[in-house]
Amino acid sequence: MMSLCDKTAAELHDMLMKRQCSAKEVLEDVVKRAESVQRKLNCYITYNENSLKQAEEADRMLAAGEGVTMLTGIPIAVKDNISTKGLRTTCASKMLEKYIPPYDATVIERLKAAGAVITGKTNMDEFAMGSASDTGIFGRVVNPIKEGFSAGGSSGGSAAAAASGAAVLALGSDTGGSVRQPASFCGIVGFCPSYGSVSRYGLIAFASSLDRIGSFGKNVSDTYFLHNIINGYDAKDVTSVRKNFSSELKDTLNGTRIGIPKEIFDSYMSEEVEGCISNALRIMEKSGAKLVTVSIPSVRDAVKAYYIISSAEASSNLARYDGVRYGHRSADASDISELYKKSRTEGFGVEVKRRIMLGTFALSEGYSDAYYKRAAVLRSRLCREYDEAFQHCDIIASPVYPDASISFSEPHKLTDLYSADIFTVPSSLAELPAISIPCGKSNDGFPVGLQLIGRKYDDGTVFNTAYGFELSGGTYGQY
Repeated sequence: MMSLCDKTAAELHDMLMKRQCSAKEVLEDVVKRAESVQRKLNCYITYNENSLKQAEEADRMLAAGEGVTMLTGIPIAVKDNISTKGLRTTCASKMLEKYIPPYDATVIERLKAAGAVITGKTNMDEFAMGSASDTGIFGRVVNPIKEGFSAGGSSGGSAAAAASGAAVLALGSDTGGSVRQPASFCGIVGFCPSYGSVSRYGLIAFASSLDRIGSFGKNVSDTYFLHNIINGYDAKDVTSVRKNFSSELKDTLNGTRIGIPKEIFDSYMSEEVEGCISNALRIMEKSGAKLVTVSIPSVRDAVKAYYIISSAEASSNLARYDGVRYGHRSADASDISELYKKSRTEGFGVEVKRRIMLGTFALSEGYSDAYYKRAAVLRSRLCREYDEAFQHCDIIASPVYPDASISFSEPHKLTDLYSADIFTVPSSLAELPAISIPCGKSNDGFPVGLQLIGRKYDDGTVFNTAYGFELSGGTYGQY
């Protein structure tokens, strides 16, 4: 018999409504699984001690039949850069190792109001900077498919938890692919919304013009249910958009124009990834979609622009961690200047320091025109090119990552890890919604993700196209 933790959110909702199980029983099964896989996967940093009370409250809501949503009683893991009142939030950094927020992020408020159960905070790359969830102080996150391989980054803990049954659903953050790439590696669905459609209030900033809170689920409909709860206007977030992003999930493959960007498909990808993506496109075409070649020339330089812009914003955002107001404070400083220096030296890891230095250099006098401003110009040009491409198609398809996995045993050049973001970074710079959905397996059994990108604020069409692909039998199933 399938364990409760292996069921989808929709299946559990149906069972809860029919009184075939209780929210408390679902939580207990998920916690049992989480404890059994934690030593192997290292997907959690902190468990929520109040989760049982939340499950009991969900059972009261279900019994009364008031305020019940698709997420009432559903256990959800939360990436550890999203503020949770009274529950430690570390960003996997020594700088915030002991930080306990006095407030909930807006997405957490909405989950609690919907009756969801927060299982705990998940492991990640430090301050969301990394590609393999191995730069944080709590150790690396291991792929649930096979030991010795990464669960992806920077939201690897959330993806591994959702894929392994250590959570039913999970929240992550996506700056340049940090939800989509882990979803691809772990064989689940990961959605990055349009910038402004989900409140960033309470998301600890990496790069403010790029950061977004995304959703993980075992399938498209589960991921859609989670996104529908957390999206919507929030007055506490100045970048929030006054638009209703909730819609009915539909199968819209028939007649959908799928754009194939030639510059993307001219880029490096492994033969296995290329084969899986090509097969997925054939399946979509057989199901009524029309494949259209489009051109987005600036994607070739998007990674360069991304790392300039994101690092510049990171250097500004992380300046607040100075050892004075909150966060790590050095115990060995003789004056205020030394306090700043030693606190930041001790509190930040290697990757974070690298990006702070890069960003500070890119913004410095005499260099900002040559680097930051040029990157901003390319970003604007990229947005225009996407607009032009969408005049000929409804959705743009691409791989999520050039390879099916990242091995911890194989040495990787930093530049190779950065350049591998070529498939996810362009849509991030253009603030577009995108989803990763499983579309096949490598010879070693690792999942391969198909990425579907939509027009800005057209999140519904992205979900609908992914759902149509899922119903067409294009996915191979989940972990």
